[in-house]
Amino acid sequence: MDDIVIVQPVDTDAELDRLARQYRAAGGVGVQLLNALGGKAEGLIDRLPVAVRTRLTDATEQALALAMRAAQTSRTAVPDQKEWVNTAVTTAMGAAGGFGGAPTALVELPVTTAMLLRSIQGVAAEHGFDPAAENVQFDCIRVFAAAGPLAQDDGADLGFVSLRLTLTGGAMQKLIATVAPRFAAVLGQKLAAQTVPVLGAVAGATANYVFTSYYQQIAHVHFGLRRLATDGNLSEAEVLARFTAHTKSLAS
Repeated sequence: MDDIVIVQPVDTDAELDRLARQYRAAGGVGVQLLNALGGKAEGLIDRLPVAVRTRLTDATEQALALAMRAAQTSRTAVPDQKEWVNTAVTTAMGAAGGFGGAPTALVELPVTTAMLLRSIQGVAAEHGFDPAAENVQFDCIRVFAAAGPLAQDDGADLGFVSLRLTLTGGAMQKLIATVAPRFAAVLGQKLAAQTVPVLGAVAGATANYVFTSYYQQIAHVHFGLRRLATDGNLSEAEVLARFTAHTKSLAS
């Protein structure tokens, strides 16, 4: 006689509350440290050279496209790492990038982006999704649409969950073009923090530590909501509406 597998029902409200708390806590103390090193977030980008500021969105779009290819290709050679390993690697890269100021920080930027994307793919796999699937690759890029750790995020901006594009030719390029301006603003703040005199290496390491921790947590929220919709037999729209309500109730 075959063994009977008993599937425990999903406590949707409890899981939504947990994910809402994780979303609001994603920044944490590290953001305060990063702001202390780099100054107020809204003024950081003004520190960058004009030439860097004017092409930041284009550079970010290119970095995202290259990062997706690099992250996906690396999965065949290097297994997913524990999150603390990803954080340690990007922290070291941030220190190296910040050591030489803006020039080395610009070189480090696409490499860090690829590492961030690879760690997001690892989170997707942890939640039972196939990172090679096109819709999962879309979701990995969509995570970058979330407000970054230097943004003034009150927890109400949930657009990263509800962004929609049809899976047609050129859709990935369209998605990257949509996400790039938002992510560029975040990366610009990171670059500016790395140009702080003397503290460039420290700021670079701190920035990458915070960024990696932040986007890994946001990825857990994103794919946790997708898994909840599947396990709870709920539409994504319903899950999003209930998640929004839970998040706003924590802010009140």
